[in-house]
Amino acid sequence: MPSSNTITLFFFLFFFPILSHSRLSLNFYDHSCPRFHQIIEDIVTSKQISSPTTAAATIRLFLHDCLLPNGCDASLLLSSTPFSPSERDNDINLSLPGDAFDLIVRAKTALELACPTTVSCSDILAVAARNLLVMLGGPHFPVFLGRRDGTVSTSSSVTNHLPKPTMPMTQIVDIFTRRGFTVEEFVALTGAHTVGLTHCSEIFQNRSVDNNVNEKYNDGYNPRFAEGLKKACGNYINDPTLSVFNDIMTPSKFDNVYFQNLPKGLGVLKSDHGLYSDNRTRPFVHKFGEDQDLFFKVFARSMQKLSLLGVKTGRRGEIRRRCDQVN
Repeated sequence: MPSSNTITLFFFLFFFPILSHSRLSLNFYDHSCPRFHQIIEDIVTSKQISSPTTAAATIRLFLHDCLLPNGCDASLLLSSTPFSPSERDNDINLSLPGDAFDLIVRAKTALELACPTTVSCSDILAVAARNLLVMLGGPHFPVFLGRRDGTVSTSSSVTNHLPKPTMPMTQIVDIFTRRGFTVEEFVALTGAHTVGLTHCSEIFQNRSVDNNVNEKYNDGYNPRFAEGLKKACGNYINDPTLSVFNDIMTPSKFDNVYFQNLPKGLGVLKSDHGLYSDNRTRPFVHKFGEDQDLFFKVFARSMQKLSLLGVKTGRRGEIRRRCDQVN
């Protein structure tokens, strides 16, 4: 018969994630920082107006931070040290747009002036991503607050934990299912590609831009669209900043047009076409393309689920004074 200590340990290990989440609340800063939501809303609105790419960039930053083993702890915001490269400097994260990082710095600076050492960078990122999603016409979802910031960030921890457009669909699906998402939720989260830009280098990776278009795009691309991509990205080797919209139809609006594009061969990335060609994911592409309300419902649920991955509360983290370095 197990001892009482063994039973206590089992209870703690089994229920710790639930206990951690229970420390989060929707009104966490009501007393400690009453202007928390207004400050973030003001900063987010100003930044998005001046730099319209901020919304898609921040949503992507949020996804990359939360999917990593550390969970939603803003470890992706930490800069490298002379002794150790951080998650931020891993190859897959080098293309994360600077607008998202700048937004978090601005919000953190304003909140430190109003409520010193009170609001975590991870909470700022979670709320900013949600607010920007809504600004683009996407669904609203409640963000529970009270996260603490992580103190560890290593480039090596990123490997095989974030999806790359060149990965086989089986590997990408596995990244999400290992984190507790269903295939339907994974497809919904991929719908974030309905906004934002993709660097041409990610489209033409390991391929010569001078290759025959039909030969190059033999995996689901519309031939005319492929020709357009080739022209738009023709100088990407000399100009690595060249980018194209993920959704050529409604690039600045969060909607379900991305899913409508895929059956037409209008996906930008190889992984977009993989989403439609894979038997596990294709049914959800059709469902979300036909029913935007369903897409929004599943996307909102999945984003909230994402926002709770590996959250740190209590003594498991800290409130960073600066988001790019530990205290």
